[in-house]
Amino acid sequence: MTDLYRRRMDRAAADAADAGLTGLLVTPGPDLTYFTGYRPTAVTERITLLVLAAGHGPRLIVPVLERPDAVEAAGAGAVTITGWADGDDPYAAAAALLDPRGRYAISDNAWALQLLGLQEALPGSRYTSMTATLPMLRAVKDADEVERLASAGAAADAAFEQILGVRFAGRTEHQIGTDLAALLLAHGHSQVDFTVVGSGPNGANPHHEMGERVITDGDMVVLDFGGLQDGYGSDTTRTVHVGEPTAEERRVHDVVREAQQAAFEAVRPGVACEEIDRIARDVITRAGYGEHFIHRTGHGIGLTTHEPPYLIAGEKQPLVPGMCFSIEPGVYLPGRFGVRIEDIVTVTADGGRRLNNTSRELHIVA
Repeated sequence: MTDLYRRRMDRAAADAADAGLTGLLVTPGPDLTYFTGYRPTAVTERITLLVLAAGHGPRLIVPVLERPDAVEAAGAGAVTITGWADGDDPYAAAAALLDPRGRYAISDNAWALQLLGLQEALPGSRYTSMTATLPMLRAVKDADEVERLASAGAAADAAFEQILGVRFAGRTEHQIGTDLAALLLAHGHSQVDFTVVGSGPNGANPHHEMGERVITDGDMVVLDFGGLQDGYGSDTTRTVHVGEPTAEERRVHDVVREAQQAAFEAVRPGVACEEIDRIARDVITRAGYGEHFIHRTGHGIGLTTHEPPYLIAGEKQPLVPGMCFSIEPGVYLPGRFGVRIEDIVTVTADGGRRLNNTSRELHIVA
C-alpha cells in the first residue's frame, strides 16, 4: 500500500502545481486517509497536517503523542513525519514546512481554528478550498476502490432484498429504518450513515430520514440507505408501495424509472456531468413533473457519501473512466407522496456499470 499512497501523493502535488498552487495541506478526514491510510484516533484541536508540494517529499506534522500511530499507518519511508509537543507553538512548527508567501489548497473539513492559526503564523500565505481548486482529486477511482464500492453496493442490495419480506403496514418508519440498519450491518457494513424511510406524504421530503409515522395500506414508501463497508460507501434508493398502487402512483414511478434508465444509458467517457442531469430532468419535465424534481441528479461517492463529481446543471467536467457517482432522479408531490430510484454507477471505458442491481420495478409490500 505504501507505493499506492506515494503515487497518490505525487500525483496530487503535480496536479496542485499545474493548478498554480504551491501545494496541498491535508487535514484529518477522508483526504488524509486517501493519501496515507492514517486515521487519527482522536481528531482534536491539536493540528495534524500533511504537506504535499512538487519538488518536496510528503511531510506530515502530528502531535508527538500520536507519532507512533502515524508512523505505523503512513510509514516513515513514504512520509517524513515530525512531532510537536504540548507547550510548543504548533503553528510555528507547521509554518516551517510552508512557503511564507505560498498559495495552498486545504482540505474542506480543516478546522477554522487551525486555518486561522496558519494565517497568523504566515500572514503572506493564501488558502483556498481543495474541492474548489482540485475537485477531481479523489473522483477517479482505481480498480480496488471500484470493487470496494461494488462490494458495499452488493451488501446494500442484499439488505433491500431482505427488507421486502418485512411487514410495513402497522409499523413505524423508525422500525423499518432500524431493520434496514441492522441488515446493512449483518451484510458487512462497519457503520450505517443514514436511513431515509419516507412514507406517504413524508416521501415528498427527499431527506426525511425516519420518524414515528405509522405506515398504512396505500402508502408509497421511499427507502434510501447506506453506510461504509471496508472504508467505502454505499447509497441506494428504491421506492415500494404498501398494497396495490393507484394508476397515478404507478405512472409517477414509471416516469422516474425511465429518467433513471435514460441517464444511466448516457454514461460514457467524455460526456459532461451536466448532460446526465439534463437527460434525467428532460424525461421528468416532458411527463409534466419537472417542478417536482427538486435536487441534482447525482453526487460522487467513495470514502465519503457525497463528494465530486456532481451531476448538476453547470458542471462541465467530463466523465472519466473510474468516476463513481449516484444517479437518483425523483419526483416529490407535496402532501402526497414521493418517488426516487438511485443506483451507484461507475464510468467504464465505453459506458457505465451499475453497482446496485436490485430490480427498479415498483415493489408491492405488505
